[in-house]
Order: sequence, then structure tokens, then C-alpha cells
Amino acid sequence: MGRLEQIQSPSDLKRLHISELPGLAQEIRDRITDVVGRKGGHFASNLGVTELTIALHHCFDFPTDRLLWDVGHQCYPHKLLTGRNDRFETIRQAGGISGFPNIDESPYDVFNVGHAGTAIATAIGMARGDRLMKRDTKVVAVVGDASIVNGVAFEGLNQAGTLDRQLLIVLNDNKWGISPAQGGLAEHLAKFRASTVYEEIKQRAKSMLPRVPLVGRKVADVLEHVKEGIKATLSPHQVFESMGLVYIGPTDGHDIAHLIEMFEFLKEINRPVVFHVHTDKGRGCEWAVAEPGKFHSPNPFVVENGKATLQNGKGKSWTRAFVDALIACAETNDKIYAMTAGMPDGTGLDRFAERFEGRCRDIGIAESCTVDIAAGMAKSGLRPVCAIYSTFLQRAFDQVFQEVVLQGLPVLFCLDRAGLVGGDGAVHHGFLDIAFLRGLPNMVLMAPMDEPELNEAMRFALTLPVAAAIRYPRDVVPPPVPKCDPFELGVSRTLREGGDATVLAYGTPALAAMEAAEMLASSGVEATVVNARFAKPVDREMVRRAFQDGRPVVTVEDHSITGGFGAAVLETAADLGLTIRSFRRLGLPDDRFIAHGSRAGQMAEVGMDPAGIAAAVQALIERGHEPAMRRTDRARTVSGLPGEPILSR
Repeated sequence: MGRLEQIQSPSDLKRLHISELPGLAQEIRDRITDVVGRKGGHFASNLGVTELTIALHHCFDFPTDRLLWDVGHQCYPHKLLTGRNDRFETIRQAGGISGFPNIDESPYDVFNVGHAGTAIATAIGMARGDRLMKRDTKVVAVVGDASIVNGVAFEGLNQAGTLDRQLLIVLNDNKWGISPAQGGLAEHLAKFRASTVYEEIKQRAKSMLPRVPLVGRKVADVLEHVKEGIKATLSPHQVFESMGLVYIGPTDGHDIAHLIEMFEFLKEINRPVVFHVHTDKGRGCEWAVAEPGKFHSPNPFVVENGKATLQNGKGKSWTRAFVDALIACAETNDKIYAMTAGMPDGTGLDRFAERFEGRCRDIGIAESCTVDIAAGMAKSGLRPVCAIYSTFLQRAFDQVFQEVVLQGLPVLFCLDRAGLVGGDGAVHHGFLDIAFLRGLPNMVLMAPMDEPELNEAMRFALTLPVAAAIRYPRDVVPPPVPKCDPFELGVSRTLREGGDATVLAYGTPALAAMEAAEMLASSGVEATVVNARFAKPVDREMVRRAFQDGRPVVTVEDHSITGGFGAAVLETAADLGLTIRSFRRLGLPDDRFIAHGSRAGQMAEVGMDPAGIAAAVQALIERGHEPAMRRTDRARTVSGLPGEPILSR
């Protein structure tokens, strides 16, 4: 039995001799490589924090002590060391363990976390809270994958300097985030890493620390002694110490024995400390180290002869379709400038940057700053396009309001990963963008159902004098529906006519609605299917036609039913004075989060697959509306969707 199989909790780890820990690190890397290679998931970052995670669990008493992760996708070694190795095969699968820290999964996971920049501030809150609750705990925040450049992280650093108790901030500096780290601080750290002083400091610290007497001296005095011994003129200590923090480092994040030595020392310091460690993203796999962005969160892959080959997806992704559309627009419009917040690969803008050098920028994990820069560019006459995941745009809502919409600036937001996202689960579902953008005056919201519509939506949005957003899912683009007309403001597209019910769909659910209509037709129910195209402004004639004769109406959207497209339809119907007789909204529920799993499984869970849509229509009909064909003549009925319609009489 290997070392990893013997570990059910960190107490088992502590029983291993330090000389055994490098072997354990290799077993962890092998386990992660095997599982992620077959299942997909976050990879390179987890290989980079393996020794760091082992050292933390060896020195601290988690979960009595507090361990908070920033960018939670680097938690795989942590999961393997805290009793979840036997379930690791299930990671990101339906019913399995999450790919992020999850409070329902283990007491060692303190927060559900998938967004960057939060660990320092939440760690400060726990440090203050534990002191007020008279708990004697150590608090550690691990900040990695370039999230230190996030604005909330800097606000946290500013507050950390006011603490008068222990707080350890581990700065895991791997030169990368999801993509190469961006900004002045990243460049400053890079200069220090590249210098020979880094190795000199590491060796000096290793030689000095064992000689520093801890008995009979205050830890603070020892700290000053060590600091003076390892400072260098290129050190970034000024950045952190000017904020009231003690800075130590950098040191080798893969030297387990030295990390343990340092953690045992630093955990006794009764002041907030930044401990700077240098790690390699993808450590242990040369091909991942060579292309850490490519192997940040890869599809399943096969390793042969020391090289990894990614398994191709089953079709063209919406991300690829988006960047193709943007490139086509930029060919004829030299004012287009593309931007993202730390996700050039994930949003496809790396391809745009290759084609249009100088017209694309990654701002780093700083969504608020990205939107403000876009606003400034728009004010100067450019047409900025912000490609940001739906879930991450939540972090910049105030900037969208204040600096873009309030100023009447034509910034285009392209929201990837809108709706259910599959394996990443609740921390990454884009289920709120319609709700928080729809209330902004003059904002235009669009959702295409296929690639031709995406192209038309992009062309149309770039002609608008106001801000707009286009949402699309994490999925492959479907076969196109013929005869795609250009977009017109607030005008829907009828895909199918039927006299028994109407399905109003927003975005890609329109295709599932078409399949549902075919299922219903086989049982004698003829449904109209409309692709709304716009959630703002809603097509008022579409709503009027849907409700004019009292037949059942179902809205479908890959978004929360609260404040989304269905709510907009209801509000429009009320404004028009229409009688709502039989109506149901399909979307994400407003009273629970949808767990990780396959996107197809998640869509079925919330009733947005074709069978679920058909069942919703059938249920409304059976509650009071007779279709053109008598029920006794139907070949079959469609049923199985739980729940009641929200409005029916």
C-alpha cells in the first residue's frame, strides 16, 4: 500500500517522517494526473501546490486552525489529504465530490470558493471572529494563481495590517493565473524571481533558521533577526510592509522540509505575515510546465512518450464561435478592442490577440478594473468588447452601472459560460446576469440560439449607441436553424406555429423547445415555439400574441427564474393589461443551487431538456385547456415534470 492510501486525515500525514513526504508528493501528483487525465478538471495549479499543501497540513491543526483557499481550483491535494482519496474518482461528476472547496463535503473546507481575491478578507474576518469568540486558532490564507492582483485582495491586505494577532498569508507565486500574470505587481515579482538573489536568499534562509534560538526570546525579536538576514535590494517587501505586514521570502515552494521549517516558525508570530513562495505551475509534468495555460483546466488527455494529447471535444464550442464572430467584425471595424479579466484562453481572446496584435488586452483577475478601462476606451471613441464569464461579471456590477450605463457608453459584454456549466458546479453557474443587468436603463440583452444568430447578434450589438450584453453557454454550438434574419431591436423570431400552447425560449433553450414541440405533436398537441432573442427590450408583440387567447404559455431560460426572462415576460404582460390564464416559467430554481455534474444532466434536473419542456406544456394543458385533438385520440402523453405552475386558473 502506498503512502497516500494510508492517509485518511492529516493526523495520518503527521505520522510520516519528513523524508517520506517527497514520495507522498509524487503519489499525489500521480493520482491527480491519472484522474484528471481520464475525467478532465483543473490540473496544472494542483500539481504546483502539492508540497505546499503537504507542509501546511503537517504543521497546522486543521480544521481547528483555519485554512482558506483563494481560487479554490487548487484544492485537489488538500482533498486527497483530508479523507477524500477514495472518492477522488468522482470529482466534478454528478453525486461526486466538488472540484472546489465545499462546506457540505468536509469540515476541512471552510468556504465554498470559486472566485478569486476573497481569501485574505475572509481570513481576516475569521481571525477577528475567533478572537472575539475566545478561540485559540491559527488562520492561514493561501493566495495563488495571480489572484493577489485582484482589488479585493488588496483591500484585504490593507485591513490585514490592522490585526494584532496571528494571520499567515501564503503568496503562492507561480508566474501564472489561468494565463500569465498581468500588471505592475506581477512584473515586480517576476523581476525578483528572475534574479540570482532569489536563490541566494533561499539558501541563506535555510542555513540561518536552524541557528536562530527560539527558547527564551520573543518570536518578534527572532523574526526581525531572520528578516534582516534574508532581505535583498530587489525584494518586494516594501509593497507589503508599507501596508503594515511582515514580509518573508521568497522561498522554494517545492522544498517540503524547508516549508515545514518555515511554517513551524511563522505560525508562532503574533502578527500578520506574508510568506512568499515560488512554485511551478504543472510541477512534475514537463509538458504541463511548458504549457501551463493549456493544462490549467484541460479536457481528458492521454500521456504517451512524455507528452500529453488532449482529447478533442465533440464539436465547435460557443467560445470558438464567439471569437470567430468577433474577428469577422474586427476585420471591417478597426475601433473594436477586445478585453478580458484573466481569461484569454477561456474566452477565446488568445486567438483574437494573435490576429490583431495591439487590439486586445488581458487585465488580469480584475473584472471591475477591466470594465472601467473599457469605459474609458469607449469614452475615447473605441468599441470595447469585454469577454467575461457570466459568473465573474457579477464582480463588476457597480462598474457596469456607474462607468458604462450611467455614462451612455457603448461597451459590449460577451458573457461566456452563461447558465449551467457542468463540472464546475454552483461556484461557476452563470445564473444571474439577466437579473442584474435587466434593471439598467437602456441596456440591451441578447441570447442567440445558434452560431448564425451569434454572428448577427454581434454585428447588431456593435452598431448600438448603448451598452449591450450577449450571453452564450459552455457547450458546443448546435446545427444551425435555416433562414436566420438579422437582429432588430426587441424583435423575436417564431420558429414553429401551433394552436394549443406557446413556448417562449431565450437563447439555446429554443432548440430544446423545438424538440419538445415535436414530442408534443406526436401526442396531438401543437405548440408554437418562439426564440425571443431579447430579454431587454422584450418583444411586446410576442407577448401579446402568446397570451391573447388564454392558451398555456411556458417560458424557458438557462438562468434563474427570479428576475430573468420569464419574469420580464410576466411584467410585459401586466403592462399590456393581458389576462394570464395558464403560465409556467422553466429555469434554474430560486431556492437551491445546482450541484456539479454534466451540463445535460443539470438541464434535465431543472426541467429544461426537451422531455421536461414537453412535460411542462402537457401539465398546463391537462389543468384546463383542451387541445385541437381530443385527449382520447392522442397516441401518447408526455409527463414527469414535478412541481406546479406558478400561475394557473
